[in-house]
Order: sequence, then C-alpha cells, then structure tokens
Amino acid sequence: MPRVTLQTIADRVGVSRMTVSNAFSRPDQLSPALRERVLAAAQELGYAGPDPTARALAKGTTGAVGILLTDSLRYAFTDLVAGGFLAAIAEELAPTGLAITLLTSSGSGDVVPARDVAIDGAVVYSCDPTSPAVSWLRRRHLPMVFVDQDQVDDVSSVNIADREGARAAAQHLVDLGHRRFAIAMNGENGRHGFIADPSTLVEGHASRQRRLGWFDVLEPAGLKPAFIRHPLEQTEDVRRDARFLLSADDRPTAFLCFSDTTAVGVRQAAEDLGLRVPEDLSIVGFDDGPVAVRMQPALTTVRQDVVEKGRAAAAALTEAIRRSRDGAPAAVSHVVLPAELVVRGSSGPAPRTPV
Repeated sequence: MPRVTLQTIADRVGVSRMTVSNAFSRPDQLSPALRERVLAAAQELGYAGPDPTARALAKGTTGAVGILLTDSLRYAFTDLVAGGFLAAIAEELAPTGLAITLLTSSGSGDVVPARDVAIDGAVVYSCDPTSPAVSWLRRRHLPMVFVDQDQVDDVSSVNIADREGARAAAQHLVDLGHRRFAIAMNGENGRHGFIADPSTLVEGHASRQRRLGWFDVLEPAGLKPAFIRHPLEQTEDVRRDARFLLSADDRPTAFLCFSDTTAVGVRQAAEDLGLRVPEDLSIVGFDDGPVAVRMQPALTTVRQDVVEKGRAAAAALTEAIRRSRDGAPAAVSHVVLPAELVVRGSSGPAPRTPV
C-alpha cells in the first residue's frame, strides 16, 4: 500500500498541503466545514496523523512527562499505594493531553533514561537524592516536582507529614502499655536484615522521617526497638526476620512497620508462630492502602492520601511546564499533606502476663 502523506490528502480534497497540516495542528485557521472534509479524507485514506517526532520538533514539546521511580519498575505495577498515586497523576494529566513515561533510576549500556528519554518535565518519586538519574534530570533543566523527597529551594515538592504520622503510631502503642518494640523498615540500598544502629543508614526522605517520628516517642520513654530492614516488596524476608524476633523469650509485643505491605510480612510471621493479633502482638502499618482492610484483623495504620498526593504533583508539574514554556519565572511551592492514625483491630493493650 502506498504511503499516505499530507500531499495525498491535499490532492484528494483539492486544497494545499498547508491547509491539511493546519487541520491537524492549527484547527482555528480553518472553517469547521473545511476541517471536517480534510479529516474525513484522512480517515478514508488511512492517514494516522502527522509524525509525532516531527510535530514535537516543530512545537518544541514532546507531549510526555517522566516519572522517575526506584531501580525497578516492578514497584509501579505491584505496589497498590504506588499504583494509586500514579493513577491519580494520569487522571489529572488527562485533560492536558500529556502522557506518562516511567523512568528507572538506573540505565543499561549506553541508555540512561533520565538523560536520554524525551520528556517535557518529570516527577521524581521516592528516589535516592544522590542517584545519578536525579542529577541528570536537573542538568537538563527540566520542570520538575519532587514527591516523597527532601525539599530543595528551586524545585516544587509534595510530601506527607511522615514524621507526625509515625509519631502518632508510636504514641498509640506506648499509650497501650507496650514496652518491647520492633520496627520493620524499608530500604532499597545499603544494608538489609538486622540493623544495630539505624541512624547510620543512607535513607530516603520517607524512611528517615518515619524513623525519626517513631524515635521521637520511643527514645524519651527509654525504649530501644529491634530494627529490621528490607526492600519494600520482599515480604518473605520481613517474615523470616520478624519470625526470628518473635521466637525470642523477650519477644516484642508491638511492631511498627514502614508500610502496610511490610506489615503483611510481620502478620504472616505471627501466624507462623501461632501468635494472636492483637492479644499477643500489636501491629501498626503506614499508608492505609487496600491491604490494610483486607488483613484479619484489619490493620491499624497511618493514612496518607495518595490520590491527593498524585493530583497535587500533577498540578505542580503542569504549572511548572506552563511557566517554562511561557518564559515565566519558576513558582516553587512545597505542599505537605496530613497523615492520620487510623485505629483498627491489629493494635491492642500490651499482654498483661509475661511472655
């Protein structure tokens, strides 16, 4: 089949090639009736539209924004909280016509996504701030928004009140009489397993803020928790280490977890050992994602509004892109959304008898 071009359509309709081009890219230059004739001819001839690459070069825009994630894109498709966040961004961007491109914070061979993929702007989502990928995006001078990242002066950000939420979770358990604590933490890079001194870890923003919030309560009370750390999706490793801690004579009666997903591994460890939740062990998560209400008993957790977080990130990015295109000065904003303790059935009074 011969290739259909703008000239092919122009010959069919009896207009100039520029008129056909305007029908797709500058519809205000044509009468509605003429544009309808051009588009009808294009559809009849099987024309897919102007080449996106050529259009991007002409307009100086790609029509896509990048979302920089952790090293593995698997997280975006398997973690329900991350999925809710990304879905909210997609929904907010839909009226703008901007598409989403997922970027890993690593590259293979000569390809470095953060450096090489054509995008109009980027959301940096819960990444190591020292990652070369973040550095590449900044060197490209792209409009950006940081989400679950440390604030910087020249980039808008959207964060959760992680420290306040974690503080409320720890205080809830202390008020219930618990004195033997364990913490199940998330961490992609660095050491995993049992951590003697968590303050020495290289941590992302959310991890550090939640740890600080828990210790805001535990340290003044003279409580020293056991501490385990694993990548978010490795619940089997959490389960193994939690089972080891819960097998000890002086086992913890309360577990604070970085996320609801992490709490699943702790709950499974308790089941393995025949421990009752919350009679023998209280568990508190973080996120209030779908898994929280599926657990039995339902999980006490700290709620963050991932939908609002996604909407706020998309709004900040589209504004940054608009101002960049208009040559206007950047308007940096820092949004901190609340975190709220949601008490359910997985937390209860500390056991009265020695365990």
